[in-house]
Amino acid sequence: MQRLMNYYWPGNIRELQNLLARAVVLSSGPVLRMEEGFLPRVEANETPRASTPEPRASFPEPANKELNQIERNHVFQVLQDANWVIEGPKGAALILGLHPNTLRSRMKKLHIQRP
Repeated sequence: MQRLMNYYWPGNIRELQNLLARAVVLSSGPVLRMEEGFLPRVEANETPRASTPEPRASFPEPANKELNQIERNHVFQVLQDANWVIEGPKGAALILGLHPNTLRSRMKKLHIQRP
C-alpha cells in the first residue's frame, strides 16, 4: 500500500484503475498481491523520466484534404442555416459549439467567405 501511495501517478486515476484491474487479473487467491516489479520505481518526490514519444504514423495528404473539405462543407452549411450570423443565440458559433473568434479563425483557415 505504501508503494501505491508513494508512486508519482502521471496518468492520475486512469493509471491507478488500469493497474488495479491488471493486478486483479494476474493475482491468484483471495488476497490482492502486486509483485515487486509490478509498479515502476518512481517516488512522489522524484521527477519522472520523460518518455520518448512514439513517432506518429504519416497519413497521405489526400486524407487530410478530404477531412478539411468535410469540415469546410459542414461549417459552410451551418453558416448558411444561421443566415451568416456568427454570434448570438441563433449564431453559427453556438450551433457548432465554438467561440465566435474561433469560428472566424476557422472560416479564414478554410477560405470561407460570405457570398
